[in-house]
Amino acid sequence: MLTMLGTASMAQIQLFNGKDLTGWKIHGTEKWFVEDGLLICESGPDKEYGYLVSEKNFKNFELTVEFKQESNGNSGVFFHCSIDGVIISGWQAEVAPLNMGTGGIYESYGRGWLIKPDPEKEKFLKEGEWNTMVVRMDGNQVTTWLNGHKMVTLTDEKIGSADGKIALQIHSGGGVKVLWRSVELKEL
Repeated sequence: MLTMLGTASMAQIQLFNGKDLTGWKIHGTEKWFVEDGLLICESGPDKEYGYLVSEKNFKNFELTVEFKQESNGNSGVFFHCSIDGVIISGWQAEVAPLNMGTGGIYESYGRGWLIKPDPEKEKFLKEGEWNTMVVRMDGNQVTTWLNGHKMVTLTDEKIGSADGKIALQIHSGGGVKVLWRSVELKEL
């Protein structure tokens, strides 16, 4: 498993157990289900935003997710977030189709895009294949990696002063499908 810390002493928390949605809560009408050990999210009849939200809050961590985008594939990994219905407040490490900022940091219902990866880094996204993204939140600094390549580093006191849940997103608009096979976290 890819790790950016290089230490084995921290306990890994498997947020997705490969069997069911234990430890998570669905927000919205979009589809979240487990099939053949994969966590699958796809657009539902309302074609709106949907979220799968962790029951626990996390402050400082290294989160590793493996995802494969099918069809539109627009999604994201939220952290330090809170949610009411489908109104989510917090920060997102973008998971998007090619040339749409995967690994960048977006603040929902706030400042919008805080940082996008340099355009030449878009080539690290493997369309239609499995990708590994790491989000490391430590103090006021968040760093993302995609398939072992550093995408962005952002220092932000507002993010650092918060804590909250981890959430996976499915974007509105319909026709979106993303597969996840690993969601694990190490608390720092």
